[in-house]
Amino acid sequence: MSAILSADDLNDFISPGVACIKPIETLPAAKPEDNSNAYEVTTEEKVAASQPPPPASISLTDCLACSGCVTSAEAMLVSLQSHTEVLTTLDTYRSLRTPWAAHNGTSNGTTNGINGQHVEGKLFVASVSPQTRASLAAVFGVSEAAAGNMIAQLLSGPSGLQSGGHNGSDFTWVIDTNAVREACLVAAADEVATALSSETSNAPSEPGSGGAINTTPKAPILTSACPGWICYAEKTHPYVLPHLSRMKSPQALTGTLLKSVLAHRFNVPPSQIWHLAIMPCFDKKLEASRSELTSSVWLPSHDSVQDPVRDTDCVITARELLHLAAARGIKFASLPRTPLPSSQRTPFPDPKLDAFLFPPSRRKNQTPEAGPSGGYLYHILHTYQAQNPGSKVVVKQGRNTDVVEFALVRGQETIIKMARYYGFRNIQNLVRRLKPAKISKMPGAKVGGSRKANGAAIETVKDFTYVEVMACPGGCTNGGGQVKVGEVDAIRAYEGVQAENGDVVASKPGPKEQKEWQGRVDEAYFSGSEDEVDFDGDQEMQDAGVNGTNGHSDEDVVNGISRRYIQDVLAHWSAITGVSTQNLVYTSYRRVESDVGKKQNDVERVAGLANTIGGGW
Repeated sequence: MSAILSADDLNDFISPGVACIKPIETLPAAKPEDNSNAYEVTTEEKVAASQPPPPASISLTDCLACSGCVTSAEAMLVSLQSHTEVLTTLDTYRSLRTPWAAHNGTSNGTTNGINGQHVEGKLFVASVSPQTRASLAAVFGVSEAAAGNMIAQLLSGPSGLQSGGHNGSDFTWVIDTNAVREACLVAAADEVATALSSETSNAPSEPGSGGAINTTPKAPILTSACPGWICYAEKTHPYVLPHLSRMKSPQALTGTLLKSVLAHRFNVPPSQIWHLAIMPCFDKKLEASRSELTSSVWLPSHDSVQDPVRDTDCVITARELLHLAAARGIKFASLPRTPLPSSQRTPFPDPKLDAFLFPPSRRKNQTPEAGPSGGYLYHILHTYQAQNPGSKVVVKQGRNTDVVEFALVRGQETIIKMARYYGFRNIQNLVRRLKPAKISKMPGAKVGGSRKANGAAIETVKDFTYVEVMACPGGCTNGGGQVKVGEVDAIRAYEGVQAENGDVVASKPGPKEQKEWQGRVDEAYFSGSEDEVDFDGDQEMQDAGVNGTNGHSDEDVVNGISRRYIQDVLAHWSAITGVSTQNLVYTSYRRVESDVGKKQNDVERVAGLANTIGGGW
């Protein structure tokens, strides 16, 4: 799914799969009205549409509702989420600098100084994943922190995108998703604790409620931060939906935080906030297109006069970020590797959230033991270890490097078991073992677990409390949007960067070279340091407890993250928006069904199409 969603690969033609639910059949063309017999009776098969059918088009949202194919032949799949769309939007709208002044009567419109026409302004904000920074750090031979500074200089600096745009627009805020990830980790740990303490966690789910936002996931709880895995589960294995964590990903949570606070507290319409996410994976474009991740969840219907606005408007990857710079004639390697000066920083209007989003020091990504995909399992496991003094973590390698099992033990007691499953080959084994056993109708048949030939029970994943699932082998640092080893030489040649000693050099890079290159990216990811950032108001941030440990005991802090501090931030967020934490932090899933292969007569087909466009009889 990931690789074919790149705009740069749209040079082929793949016919739509037979399972595509996007209707290529339409209602019959309208016929001229004949009033000679107003009482003429006709058959339902001859019902005419009111106007000629529009050209067929496919969007990312359509693909989310489809159990069939995703084709690279349709450029519409990426037309709204590409580096070209970023440039087009910047050239169409001016940047809003003081959006929180809107409620005092300040107009959100600006005047285009080039042609004198009035254009609506937008508040541009970007969020950057640490995996993306690691990929670019490996390409240009810099630290992960320096790569992050270069991205900020491109998006917000004087020598970046604003220097070549029609409106001089740039991004007001560039947010490190590590800050929001900490909230995701704490909320995920609380979710697991709630699920284990709930008597209904292992009870049968009600029909149709398996992925509802207000339900408690069943053990084993499966990570929900990977959109490729979520789409796969919704379309092919809906029986795992009750096991999915309801947590939003850092990308989604960042968009919800920004738009909900600015809309509820400072009266900035969500449509005037444009959130760009720079992620390691093309599937994140699919996540951004989900109807569950829009303003309809946190903005009451009576407050919204327009259609729901996506929490994340556009997603690009590390490769597309380089295309973005090249399209403006900017050599990414020439950008400053230092932070933007404090004089150019625009504080977030809410001081408490400003301290949370923009800490005075750069947080480390994680340790290698946490893995390259956010460290959900690692944080939850160590949260339980902090609650059980004297316990230790036992690690067991699975059938391959992408399957690892973890157990928290104290003496002979096993407190909790977890596992990590990366890559679709391993995911298929995971979901196969979660499939409910079929009840035999034969008299005397027994219902139970399968057994091996020697009589030993087959190991089951149902013994795990939590499983970290990611679609990409090797985790998120190996996402489909990351720079691949075969592209490194061309990028460095264009940027004028010399190869470093020890770099992989091969005329035709293969799996071995890609694996070695992946090691370089992982090294950059795990070696991120806590470099100081020169921001205005650093002391004020520290006084507010931005580092998450001020005034908190050691028992409350897990891997440098304070549970009480994060909960305080989430409670503050909910209070100033008037929206429940559940609607802000969690999401829902739904089973995707297909009508492919089902017989349907003309009456049913026309009725279905009429219902789709809001008609019927």
